Amino acid sequence: MNCRIREAKILYRILDQRLSRLFNAGPPASFAGRLLGLEREALRVAPDGYISQVPHLPTLGSALTHPWITTDYSESLLEFITPPLPGPGEALRFLDEVHRFVCRQIGDELLWSASMPCILAGEASIPIAEYGHSNLGRMKHVYRRGLAWRYGRIMQVIAGIHFNFSLPDSFWVAFQQLEGDRRSLQEFRSESYFGLIRNLQRFGWLILYLFGASPAVCKSFLDGKATSLTEFDEHTCYGPYATSLRMSNIGYTNRSEKKSGVNVCYNSLPEYIASLTQATVTPWPPYQRIGVKVDGDYRQLNANVLQIENEYYTSMRPKQPPQGDEKPTVGLRRRGVAYVELRSVDINPLEPLGVNETQLRFLETFLLFCLLNESPPFDAEERAMIDDNQMAVALTGRDPALVLRRRRDPALPLRRWADQILGLLQPICALLDLG
Repeated sequence: MNCRIREAKILYRILDQRLSRLFNAGPPASFAGRLLGLEREALRVAPDGYISQVPHLPTLGSALTHPWITTDYSESLLEFITPPLPGPGEALRFLDEVHRFVCRQIGDELLWSASMPCILAGEASIPIAEYGHSNLGRMKHVYRRGLAWRYGRIMQVIAGIHFNFSLPDSFWVAFQQLEGDRRSLQEFRSESYFGLIRNLQRFGWLILYLFGASPAVCKSFLDGKATSLTEFDEHTCYGPYATSLRMSNIGYTNRSEKKSGVNVCYNSLPEYIASLTQATVTPWPPYQRIGVKVDGDYRQLNANVLQIENEYYTSMRPKQPPQGDEKPTVGLRRRGVAYVELRSVDINPLEPLGVNETQLRFLETFLLFCLLNESPPFDAEERAMIDDNQMAVALTGRDPALVLRRRRDPALPLRRWADQILGLLQPICALLDLG
């Protein structure tokens, strides 16, 4: 046996044991019936290369209520959504149909093919999304005003791919029996998904390394701010070894939790709900200084650490489809985790849809690796290490000498650790082939 494979099997023995039990259980424990969905963000760009100033087109439907075509932060930032579908091919075909429809409606505008935005003429050139005069529509608009006051508009027009993934009850019933677990199925499923989320954070640097596609940025995005990036030409800065500036400290995620007062816990569903809820009811002095309603005009929904739960940016979210107007955490408390939403995938600029089938099949396999692998609770030291690893890969992941830290084991060169993980995915692929 290859020494690296032997080492990996020792380090990941729980994964090896679970895979053996799943193989022996046969079809009842297969992954058949899994579902995935896609959300793809895309900026509308004028022929001159600047962000579009044209409002969301009526021919695209209502941004507030359309199930498949909406806007994200800006009137110019479209979001295409697929329903949950049985496989990558089906999801891409649906996304392709939405793309084609939109492209027929936007005239001489283009859909920007990268995560980092096109030419921006400052903050004021980014129109905040409008959703009409209903209470819900006004709330969504004021929330986005709050994001502008808190973080600036420019950061909000970075685009990405969101990958939604779930496994059927038939799998969870069989897996729970194989684990000898006596909790309710809902509790077992939810806590298993949280194990997946913790491991996604531990190993998620691999997604940035393999699929990061934002090593450069237009200078207009920096808006005159100092940066450690290298100047490529008069218009562009880049990181010589960068993989994903989108996922770095200049991007949409990885704001310092200590600075923003957010300390969300992923060690269990109740702890996650409690910590996220706490952030939505705790006033934060810098946001209090902004003001909520000034001269009769709302600047933000409130002055709390988070205006709403979805303001918390993270690489993966536990999800439960809402019923009525319930908050995300209320749905999670009542019905548990139904699926997970991966948010760390850059737009692939070489693909018309921003992502391809090979990537999606890898992501399915990788998330199953995260689910089946041992996933102990986090402590503060490991959370800091995870953040450091992700930042290092985002900014310098292509450096052949890059070494990453591990909580229980010695630090390891990125490429060697990646090689270990990729080898462990092979038996998961074999299980997927069974159904």
